[in-house]
Amino acid sequence: MIVYHGSDHIIEVPVYNGSKRTNEYGYGFYTTESLELAKEWACSDNTNGFANSYEVELSGLNILNLNAPEYNILNWLAILTKYRSYWQKTSIAEEAKNYLQQHFFVDPTPYDVIIGYRADDSYFSFVQDFVAGTISLSKLSEAMRLGKLGEQIVFKSKEAFSRIRFIEAEPVDATTYYEKKSDRDRDARRQYRITRQEADNINDIFMIDIMREGIENGDSRLR
Repeated sequence: MIVYHGSDHIIEVPVYNGSKRTNEYGYGFYTTESLELAKEWACSDNTNGFANSYEVELSGLNILNLNAPEYNILNWLAILTKYRSYWQKTSIAEEAKNYLQQHFFVDPTPYDVIIGYRADDSYFSFVQDFVAGTISLSKLSEAMRLGKLGEQIVFKSKEAFSRIRFIEAEPVDATTYYEKKSDRDRDARRQYRITRQEADNINDIFMIDIMREGIENGDSRLR
């Protein structure tokens, strides 16, 4: 597999546990299969950067794919509530975080690699709306597809890091790719505002329903 990592500098050898613990899945090396997205992330601070490319061998690794059929978006969200540091401080949001971690948390510790959503700033705001009870589960699921961020592949263990082989680093011009990233974010937020204004279905599930009805993993209503 070929993966890419956008950065403001060249990274020939990723540093184990060198990232922020407050990223979506805690410490790890965050990559994507999309070169274009990596270029956008490389210029996220409106400065020139590099799209670093790597070849990786995943065979034999223990992989947690949160987009596989046996998982649902609440499993991903429970991990997010564990590692991302800033959350709304309403009482419902605090109860929701606790409930998600108690009933949907998948411990990433035993895994070498995690595959799942990326929570950029705009997407994190969509998630916060759901946790605070202002949008339904179906609208959250729809919102996470806006902007087409796709999956990210996160290398977690020392064994996974040992499989990463640097190929090259392509310079990225911020005048082009910072604007592309901004356009993607604006488009996602615009589409989200439209989605949020649409009427809810009587059968839509909100976070308060999940807590009140004791919904857990495997419940057919989460599909």
